[in-house]
Amino acid sequence: MASTEKTGLTQDAAAPQDPDDLAGLEAGLDALDSARTVRTPLSQTLLRKVLPPVTAVLLVLVVWQILVWAEVAPAYKLASPSDVWAELRTAWLQGKLLDYIWTSVSRGLLGFLLALAIGTPLGLLVARVSFVRAAIGPILSGLQSLPSVAWVPPAVIWLGLNDSMMFAVILLGAVPSIANGLVAGIDQIPPLFLRAGRTLGATGLRGARYIVMPAALPGYLAGLKQGWAFSWRSLMAAEIIASSPDLGVGLGQLLENGRNNSSMPQVFLAILLILLVGIAVDLLIFSPLERRVLRGRGLLVSR
Repeated sequence: MASTEKTGLTQDAAAPQDPDDLAGLEAGLDALDSARTVRTPLSQTLLRKVLPPVTAVLLVLVVWQILVWAEVAPAYKLASPSDVWAELRTAWLQGKLLDYIWTSVSRGLLGFLLALAIGTPLGLLVARVSFVRAAIGPILSGLQSLPSVAWVPPAVIWLGLNDSMMFAVILLGAVPSIANGLVAGIDQIPPLFLRAGRTLGATGLRGARYIVMPAALPGYLAGLKQGWAFSWRSLMAAEIIASSPDLGVGLGQLLENGRNNSSMPQVFLAILLILLVGIAVDLLIFSPLERRVLRGRGLLVSR
């Protein structure tokens, strides 16, 4: 009797389920896997992404002007926003403003691309070859912590006052950051991914292209952002310290000229332009890349 009841229960459990139930279960799983994308209204986008930075800038300008009115420092030490605007307008009317910006931006981007071409294979080599990591890993970490301004004097002595010196300083500042970022990203790859890739025949360069680099992309992207920051800071240090008519006038040289001329409006203008270029590169290049990577991994639905 008991065996009969048990057999009946087993048959009931093994009976085919309702197709409608299976379809509902499949639809539910598909809903979990798919990210729902909703177009954000323009008003909400402006309210969330444009209004906060604009408010912050206006607040800084108000505080700045209040400090000027309060005369917390002499006028030759603390220039007013109107004085900086006048300096900006003068540079624009003279046709020099875009030259200042392009001289530095072109050097910075080209130096960063060179650092990218060197730092990426170097990071792969350090991450995948234990002997190379033991030999070069500590050196890369030490170079990353070394202030880039320290490389300017020897670069001037070795290469002279030319663009090669500028690029050498940028490379010495950016390559370690890019390589270390890639190493950190590779170290965070689950071992199962690598074993699965080897099982499927993805070894050597194929494994690096199709398994290692895509899996390490978040850490690699973080290293790229830090590498750009080091590139930009290294370039500014080189332009401030090393000046020559053959090098042209970049933003760093503009800052140094303002100091030599005791012109605080020019000093503030150079600082603001350096800051704006850094923000623009992050918003136009690295932020879209970061959103794309996060969205591709299901970590970002709408942003």
